[in-house]
Formats: sequence, C-alpha cells, structure tokens
Amino acid sequence: MASASNAMADKTPEFGPEWAKRQAAARGEKTPVSFMGWVRLWTRTLMLALGLLVAVPLHHVYRVISYGSPFPKWFLGYAAWVVGARVKRHGVPLRRDVFFIANHVSWVDILTLAGASGTAFVAKAELKASPLVGWLASLNRTVFVQREDRLGVAAQINALREALMDNWSVTVFPEGTTTDGHSLLPFKSSMLSVLEPPPPGVLVQPVVLDYGAVAEWIGWIGEEGGLNNYKRVMARKGTFPLGVHFLEPFSPEAYRGRKAIAAEARARIVETLEREMGHGLRPFDHDVAPIRYSKAKLPPVADTSI
Repeated sequence: MASASNAMADKTPEFGPEWAKRQAAARGEKTPVSFMGWVRLWTRTLMLALGLLVAVPLHHVYRVISYGSPFPKWFLGYAAWVVGARVKRHGVPLRRDVFFIANHVSWVDILTLAGASGTAFVAKAELKASPLVGWLASLNRTVFVQREDRLGVAAQINALREALMDNWSVTVFPEGTTTDGHSLLPFKSSMLSVLEPPPPGVLVQPVVLDYGAVAEWIGWIGEEGGLNNYKRVMARKGTFPLGVHFLEPFSPEAYRGRKAIAAEARARIVETLEREMGHGLRPFDHDVAPIRYSKAKLPPVADTSI
C-alpha cells in the first residue's frame, strides 16, 4: 500500500514536495504552515465570518415569518466556495422525501452537499466539537450520532425519522468515517435503520463526491486532528474541482431490509466513483477501530503501480 501511495505522489506533481507533510498529518503530527499559508487561512476564515454576519441574522429573521429558511443552504454553499471547492453538479437532487447516501472524504462534503441540495445530515458526534464546522453543521439541522453509544441508537433513529417525516432531505455517510477519496469502506447498514420500514414516499438517492487528484490531500484520515485538517485545507493554495454526482434514485421498498438497501447504494456509488477516477477502488490504508476496520485483515493486493 505504501508503494501505491508513493506512486501516486510521483504521478501527481501537486503532491510532490507536500507528500511527506500529508503522510505526517495522517500519523497525527502537526502540519507546518507557511507565511502565505497563514495569510490564506485567515483570509478565508475572515470571509466565512463576514458571510456569517450576513446569513445568521437573516436566517433568524426569516424563521420568524416562515419555517424553511434558505440561508443555511446559501451560506454553506458560499463556505464551500471560500474553502476552494469549485463544485460541478451532475444529475438532479431530489428536494424532499429523500435519503441521500454518499461516500465521505472531508468536512467539505457537508458544505458542498448542503449548498447543492439544502440537505440535513447525519454526522459523527466528533464533528460537533470541530471549530466552526460543528456549529455550522448544527445550524443546518445535523443529527449527530455517537458510534459507540449503542444505548442511544433508538433515539438517533427517531430523530432521523422525524426529519424525514418533516419532508426534509437527509444525508447519511454509511462508511462511518472519512477516507482518502480512492477507497470506499464497507457500509454500516445500522445507519439505515430508519428505512426499516421506510417512511411512506421516501426514496433513496446515492451521491458520489469526486475530489479528483486532490482527494488524498483534502481527505481527513488516519490520526490527524480536526483542527490540523482545517488548517491544512484552509491554508492550501488555489482552488480544486469537486464533482457531485446525484445518481438515479430508487425506492427502498423494492429491497428487503437495510442491508440490501446499503448494498444497492454502495454498488451504484462504486460504479460511478471508479468511472470518474479511471481506476478501481483500493483498500483503505488506515485502521478505523470504531467501525472495526483493519487493513491488516485484508487480503494482500498486488502492486500495479509499475
């Protein structure tokens, strides 16, 4: 796996001199930020703050006269642009009575998907403690789940069911964590318990987030802390393309239970992700204890980088 990663570093000039920093970040080491990096980081943070000063008051005023405020969607789409994402949307997202199932690479996913569709989210509880991003996610009606809290599963499912019954669109990341954009972890079907049985009229729409060549730099993986990832992404030079593919929706009623629904959504995501990347998925190179994923338990993979 290390040889595959090094091969990508060689083939992608953008990763060349920065690759060692990226690997160190995944090990939990703090990433040094250059002077111009700090300038970009604080400029972008200031732009987000100014956007908040406009959007938050308007959001609360709007909520006095109407239930559905457009300002969280507007601001989160603006935030994705400030971070550097240049989003290209493929397909048409359903607006209501829909359960989006997406792959997960970064906290930027939340900004992007909310800006593109206005969706609410199911996200891991750790995100709530992240600076700024956690608060923004709360503003957009995110349902935070604790992966280890087995006793709280019923309450979390009820919160999701209420959101769907309220005609929201809701997004779940069934991998349970973020990856490097070139891998796809097994889907945890427990995240789809709200669809067993599905609320009346609700459809499932798979979504693919394709960061292209910058996926591994943007991805929040390994032992990296949330603050360090935020600094790395915000200090990054330039912009990056981000393809958001809203695939054909399907009725969960046509499948027998959450495991079958998860398998169907994952198959569709894999097909599109591999087509856009131009190569097959590769095993994720980091252990993820909360979801019991271990790279050491995977069968050996031949090195095809030569």
